[in-house]
Amino acid sequence: QVKLVESGGGLVEAGNSLRLSCAASGRTFINDTLGWFRQAPGKEREFVAAISTSGLSAFYTNSVKTRFIISRDNNNNMSYLQMNNLSPEDTAVYFCAALPDRPYGYHETRRGEYKFWGQGTQVTVSS
Repeated sequence: QVKLVESGGGLVEAGNSLRLSCAASGRTFINDTLGWFRQAPGKEREFVAAISTSGLSAFYTNSVKTRFIISRDNNNNMSYLQMNNLSPEDTAVYFCAALPDRPYGYHETRRGEYKFWGQGTQVTVSS
């Protein structure tokens, strides 16, 4: 059974940092682009960042690209999202996702292309 489990969310004050983790199991993800999406209350789920299989290439939505860093650990089937200088606009449920067999799919922002999803972790940023 393919499973993605996010952790690391919480409540923080604006300007602080959080590191989200995503633990993947049930299949080999080494050939998959891994991504992070988020969904704020009343809004659609939106792309945040994605990383290539090698971990050497990444793509970010404009609103986070100077503050967030995506990474992965292929040895342990993990993905991470380091979020710095958080603002209340970053408040959302954050989801990790896998884009199967697309090693260089890190520019893919359409959520429908990602096949495997976690259940999400809540991030709340207070002002």
